[in-house]
Amino acid sequence: MMMQGIRKASQGLLGKLVISVLFGVLILAFAIWGVGDIFRGYGRNEVARVGKTEISIEQMRTAYQNDLQNLIRQQRRQISPETARALGLDRQVLSRLVSEATLDQTAKNLHLAVSDDTIRNLIFDDPVFRDASGQFSAARFNELLRSNGYSEQSYVALQRATILRQQIAEMISGGFTVPVALQEIGNRLRNEKRTVTFARMPASAAGEIAAPTEDQLKAFYNERKIAFRAPEYRTASVLAITAEAVADPAKVTDDEAKARYEALKAQRFTTAETRTVEQIPFPNAEEAQAAKAKIDGGETFDEIATERNVAFKDLTLGTFTREQIFDPAVREAAFALEEGAVSAPVQSAFGTVLLRVTKVDSQHVRPYEEVAEEVKKEIAAGRASSRITELHDKIEDERASAKPLAEIAKQFNLELRVVGPMSQGMTKPDGAQEAALPGGDATLRAIFASDIGVDNEAIRLPQNAGYVWFDIAKIDPSRDRSFDEVKGEVATQWRADETANKLSAKARELVQRLDKGEAFATVATSSGLTMETAAGIGRQEQRTDLPANVVTQVFGTVAGKANSAAGADGGRILFKVDSATVPPYVRTTQEADNFVRLLSANLSEGLLLQYVAERQAKLGVSINDAAFRNATGGVQN
Repeated sequence: MMMQGIRKASQGLLGKLVISVLFGVLILAFAIWGVGDIFRGYGRNEVARVGKTEISIEQMRTAYQNDLQNLIRQQRRQISPETARALGLDRQVLSRLVSEATLDQTAKNLHLAVSDDTIRNLIFDDPVFRDASGQFSAARFNELLRSNGYSEQSYVALQRATILRQQIAEMISGGFTVPVALQEIGNRLRNEKRTVTFARMPASAAGEIAAPTEDQLKAFYNERKIAFRAPEYRTASVLAITAEAVADPAKVTDDEAKARYEALKAQRFTTAETRTVEQIPFPNAEEAQAAKAKIDGGETFDEIATERNVAFKDLTLGTFTREQIFDPAVREAAFALEEGAVSAPVQSAFGTVLLRVTKVDSQHVRPYEEVAEEVKKEIAAGRASSRITELHDKIEDERASAKPLAEIAKQFNLELRVVGPMSQGMTKPDGAQEAALPGGDATLRAIFASDIGVDNEAIRLPQNAGYVWFDIAKIDPSRDRSFDEVKGEVATQWRADETANKLSAKARELVQRLDKGEAFATVATSSGLTMETAAGIGRQEQRTDLPANVVTQVFGTVAGKANSAAGADGGRILFKVDSATVPPYVRTTQEADNFVRLLSANLSEGLLLQYVAERQAKLGVSINDAAFRNATGGVQN
């Protein structure tokens, strides 16, 4: 944006931090204090007030529309107000404005000011406002401001506020440096490597688990009743119009399909001829001609290659279509040969060669009869786009008249699907999985965010692939299930817990033996386990041999000591940390410099964020819910 170019104050490291924090990270300040707790209804023209600084409806509306247009340009597609609100854009803009107002009010309280000379020099020195000769151009200055919606007064005011905010940021974190001790800790966290010896303990290593009594199961159930609680289940009617559902290949005639086939035959249904080509290079045409004469006299191509010390693996040039051979001479010679034949000497771009074609795969054209159904489906799907738009409008008209989805589906000869009862995890009461929904997660979230009797908006599928409507038919609230209902689940969980406890106890015994000095091989063999090793393990590494939780436990164990962690399929992994090595921390490397920059930025962000949150708490923040919705086009309740 132009503003980023014309704010000279934002060019330094701290300036960039201010811009990114104030207009990005600081929106998290509301998360700390809770936006919902400070919404109030009062004056019509104020969206928010921070201390004595107010944020007007027009200020909020302008900022919101600017951010929405920026988002549309970034996404390169239209974004509806509903989608923008679902993304939280309105709250982000409000949070940013409140953070700015917090710093502005703080600047007033601290009696901070920026002189007119400072602003004037900032503008005159900005290269964005210079003409071809490098001099400040008043005409260009006014033109750029006008095209970006600023008057001279509003731009100067914005510059003044930005500089004051930066001054506050400098007071809070401008002199911050990362201590060397902290840098060395960071080096250890990033670069430490460990070597371990380990063994996998399967669930069977826990030994025999006796069958539980009824009283044991009931006690287990009563202690964990909430874990066996039935989730909320919902049943809904779903009507979807997609290209697949609307398209009717039967209405595509053979003449139409054949015309499409002929248009696409060369690109889609024709496999070009390919040839596998071998070559022997020669330093000159004379030697190549002599070798060709030998081949004509009875010697083989392979024998000539052997004579010239050309390895078998170096003979093959490759398998190509005609277009894939870039050298014209080689291309024409190779595609003029019969399979198995050897060419006359060819002057290629890289010297004289003899060519042999070892395999020819002829061009193949899939006949119309083989692809007719595929072509008709494509034509039908292409026509479905306009049909989807037409159906959408008709269905919306019927929905406006409060007609049920079942009647609408019957009226337009569309399939109505009843889904559920299902949980948010798409699980049915009997444990079966509900089939995938049209629209996927978006439809599932909408179903669980709605209620019975609500007129739900249609869900638009990605890439304009169609629409999904739904009505909630039934809601079965979450409830406690009786012991008899879940007895089987209780028994399964009881056994899993007993196995885990016994396995953990067994692992503790083995860890104690290892820590007393017994060799890992001895301990593993006595327990029927197989010893393995893993070297060069990094703290953040993703490994196939050790799960992430085991790696975390490895780095939480002192070198030379043993431990265990949960493994896959209910087992555990017994391990001993053999060594832990950390490379020396060299402060002059590029890696160290990058780390210090990143850590400084993160810590400075944290300091500034805490300061702004504390200032908001002291100044007081009030939000006018009605004015906020008015400014962003939200629905009034």
